[in-house]
Amino acid sequence: MNLALWLARTAQVAPDRPALFSGRTLVATYGAFDAQARSVAAALTARGVAPGDRVALFMTNCPAYLIAFYGIWCAGAVVVPINAKLHGREAVYILENAGASVVFAGADLAETLAEAGVTAEVIIAPGPAFDTMCTEAPVTAPVPRSPSDIAWLFYTSGTTGKPKGVMMTFRMLTAMSLCYAQDADAVRPEDATLYAAPMSHGAGIYNMMHARAGARHVCPVSGGFDPGEIFDLAAAFDSVQMFAAPTMVKRLTEAGKASGRRGTGLRTIVYAGGPMYNADIIEAVDHFGPIFVQIYGQGECPMGITALSRADVADRTHSKWRARLQSVGRAQSAVEVAIGDAEGRPLPAGAHGEIMVRGDTVMPGYWQNPEATAKALVHGWLMTGDMGFMDADGYVTLQDRSKDMIISGGSNIYPREVEEVLLMDPGVQKVSVVGRPHPDWGEEVVAFVVGQADRARLDQLCLDNIARFKRPKDYIRLDALPKNNYGKVLKTELRALLERAPAG
Repeated sequence: MNLALWLARTAQVAPDRPALFSGRTLVATYGAFDAQARSVAAALTARGVAPGDRVALFMTNCPAYLIAFYGIWCAGAVVVPINAKLHGREAVYILENAGASVVFAGADLAETLAEAGVTAEVIIAPGPAFDTMCTEAPVTAPVPRSPSDIAWLFYTSGTTGKPKGVMMTFRMLTAMSLCYAQDADAVRPEDATLYAAPMSHGAGIYNMMHARAGARHVCPVSGGFDPGEIFDLAAAFDSVQMFAAPTMVKRLTEAGKASGRRGTGLRTIVYAGGPMYNADIIEAVDHFGPIFVQIYGQGECPMGITALSRADVADRTHSKWRARLQSVGRAQSAVEVAIGDAEGRPLPAGAHGEIMVRGDTVMPGYWQNPEATAKALVHGWLMTGDMGFMDADGYVTLQDRSKDMIISGGSNIYPREVEEVLLMDPGVQKVSVVGRPHPDWGEEVVAFVVGQADRARLDQLCLDNIARFKRPKDYIRLDALPKNNYGKVLKTELRALLERAPAG
């Protein structure tokens, strides 16, 4: 089923319901939203875009993003969202790899594409050409699509080489959307979803269930993440849901504590996309209350592997509450989750291994990349590349990417475990732990620290909380940790820095 039907159905029963906002300004009702999307579909079809063709979005967050998004689906085409923070050459690589003939781009990003030698047709949105598309005679209904058809071609962040295109089908996105209501948060017509994180990623992938419910879609005027703006919009709209990366949650908490604002109007913050340390989420819940839900997923299984409920995130009474808070929760409703060995064989509860998942939210493979697909899908399981364990109650604790695990003297060391301990020191703002080659031990532990921290105090903290062999042998201070355009720490760059940094 083409998920553009969810928008069409909402428009049928509630055409006058407010839908799209730029800040506090209403841009479109659901009736206008649906009609403009179908007009964009007609304009794309007139350009020769056929069902299954790829059409890209290279835009910052704005209402036009969603109109173009649903216009692409109404035409039966595949949406290819591109992170607006990427360099023009990176975006052009994605356009060429996807075979996209048309790209909707913001005015400034269109210039970036031109400088990079783009060959696809560029439609500036919002802009005069896009406005004209929105007034074309609309198609009567979304082009029918089957559950196995590709809906969204998502390109991975590419921290270790060129990004790969994950083929997300309509079945995957339908299952993910229905799991959201069951495992994360119910969506009601009176709710609003606030796009403070890139719509090309997790925030945007949560648009469908809100369109289905007839909730409001709010794009900050800034086009991104600004704590003060978020507090203002949440108070104005009330009953606001938003997706946030852990670093955004931390910044929001810091801003809230500094200003005395308690997040009035924030109903739910779903966080994912990187490690959320216990100290940070405890501080966030203490300040904002029980509004947080954690999910764990990846592009290959979008937002759909596990979930840690609002109750679990806020609980401080259960005997295992700290361990559960450090976990990523339990399997979502549409999938099976297991811990496997190197050959993909499931391991018993408590055993450490690679997190595996199978079910309706798992991709069929990578776009035109059978070799990578064969490595990722083994015996029906998606091998996530993430290491962890599952306890007897079904809670999965994510430790690290398999490639980030440190092996010292034959013992496995998970950087996340060491990072959690170091962040207990009030002087440590951020930290990332990697392995450095050692002639005798294979690898030794090195910590990159942002903040003011005393080496002796950090050593003692580690000795008091973890095994001696896990204690960092070096601490290297940085002003900031290197990150990619999705906010993930680039441990490859940290390892490269180690090659140049003298010991001690």
